[in-house]
Amino acid sequence: IIGRNGAGKSTLLKVLAGVTPPSRGRVEVHGRIFPMIELNAGVHPELTGRENTYLLGAIMGVSGHRMASLLPEIEEFVELGDWFDRPVRTYSSGMVARLGFGVATRIESDILLIDETFAVGDLKFQNKSLARIKELRESGATVILVTHSLDMLQFIAQRGIVLDEWAIVAEGSALEGLRAYEQLVFGKERLRLEQRGRCGQDGKELAM
Repeated sequence: IIGRNGAGKSTLLKVLAGVTPPSRGRVEVHGRIFPMIELNAGVHPELTGRENTYLLGAIMGVSGHRMASLLPEIEEFVELGDWFDRPVRTYSSGMVARLGFGVATRIESDILLIDETFAVGDLKFQNKSLARIKELRESGATVILVTHSLDMLQFIAQRGIVLDEWAIVAEGSALEGLRAYEQLVFGKERLRLEQRGRCGQDGKELAM
C-alpha cells in the first residue's frame, strides 16, 4: 500500500487490526493477524527481550511450550546478543524493531500487517527482513505492507494499492501500482507549480 503522507495508509492498517473502527462499511479478516503498526506495541519496557518474546506469543495465543521451541530461532534471527536478556527500555528503536519483527515472523500468523517498521534497522537486517517477508508470502501467508519505498514495492509485492485522500485511486500489479503512484505524485506537483505560477502572475498584475 503506497500513497502520500496523510493518504490514510497507517489508519487502514489500524482498521484491519481492529485498533480503529471503520467510519463506515465493514472489515472482514479471516485468519490470525499480527499487526506491526507501532514499534513498542505489546512490548513491556521492564521485561527483557526474551521475556517479551513469551509475552508477545501469549498475546497472539501461542502456548509457552510452542514459544520455547521457537525461541532459539527467534534469538538467532534478531541478533541482539547479550541485549536479548536486558530490559527493553534500554533498547534503541532499531533493536525493538528487530525483536518485534523476529517474533511476528516466527509465530505462524496468517496475516502480517507491517507499517514499514523494520526500516529503522540497519541495512543488513532490512535485507534479511525483506527475504523473510518473501518466504512468508511464498508459504501462503498474507503480508500487507505500507511503504514509501518504491524499490521495496518492486522487490517483494505482488499487488499494489495506491491511496489518496482516504480512497483507493489505483490497484493492480506491483508495477501498475508503482506507475499510478508516480503519476499521482508528479500530477499533483505539476498542479502545485502551475497554481504557484498563476499566483505570481496575479501578483505582478496587481502591482502594476
